[in-house]
Amino acid sequence: MQLFLAHSEADGTLATAALEALAATMQLSEALGVPFTVGLIGDNPGPAADSLTACGAARILTVSGPAFGQARYATDAAAAEVLCRAAGASIITVPATSRWNRVLPGVAHRLGGRCDTHVTGLGAADGQPQVSRWFYRQRMEAVFTRRTRPWLLALEGGIATAAALGNRQAQGPAPIESIPLTLDAPRTQVTGFEAPAADQQTIRPDANLLFVTGAGWTKKQADGQVKVAAAEALILDFLRLSRASLGSTKSLVDLGGEGQAILPFLSHLNQVGQTGATPRHAKGLATCCHGEEPHTVGWRFIGERRAISLDANCGWARGKADILYVADAFAVLGKVNELLAQ
Repeated sequence: MQLFLAHSEADGTLATAALEALAATMQLSEALGVPFTVGLIGDNPGPAADSLTACGAARILTVSGPAFGQARYATDAAAAEVLCRAAGASIITVPATSRWNRVLPGVAHRLGGRCDTHVTGLGAADGQPQVSRWFYRQRMEAVFTRRTRPWLLALEGGIATAAALGNRQAQGPAPIESIPLTLDAPRTQVTGFEAPAADQQTIRPDANLLFVTGAGWTKKQADGQVKVAAAEALILDFLRLSRASLGSTKSLVDLGGEGQAILPFLSHLNQVGQTGATPRHAKGLATCCHGEEPHTVGWRFIGERRAISLDANCGWARGKADILYVADAFAVLGKVNELLAQ
């Protein structure tokens, strides 16, 4: 038996990452020929549960209540544990959100199982599940299985196309069961959220385009001047007009610690590469980057890769980009912004 775990969003629905992980779970269920159960956690997971009744699950289990509406280790771990025990599953999959990545190892310990995070592939061979995962800063990919059960797996975004919740179960909709869980009063209380305005948010996982900035934006330009303010305006205008997600190389993010001029809207959360994130967008555009291995390793799952650089012999020109524009990024982005604004 397999178990798919997810937490509902504030409106009671499931996020795209959860639907992608569900699709991978459904595919594994078909490959192994075993049924799967869905477990949902949230303040009101009812809408999500209703949308999944025809997804092919044998059962749908929920743990609901105000205490489970917010991310909190104590409540999330307790809810996940009771759902796993109620399902009696040997393979448990979750979307690799920050909320699940935080609690999954602890849940595995409580169940006496094993946990693997950052799973980028899920399949079956000889009747056993197999997972793919990158190692050594994403330079080596391993395909492996484990004997220990239960085996808990955190599935990265983009592992499968988001599940289309059509009617996959001929014998009728799956029953929805509420699992009771009594908790002691939590020691931490969520009092609210602080988030940047929508036009100030630079990390957009669902964006079609990933725009990566390199350290060249803060270096001396052809006229011998540093133009950080102009670079900031160009990049922010492009993000606003294109609704792209912003990434950065490690060298640019680290400049602030070296006392050099920086782009103030960047942080380590924007970092892409072997020591940063490995985003999955349909298209990617790198600007003022060197195109060396530490930079491009984070682009492994980008569908179409393009780059702008004044150096025709840089790493991007040596097969790391599908298309390389040998041009001044300031001039190119200025013209692109002009066209987007029309």
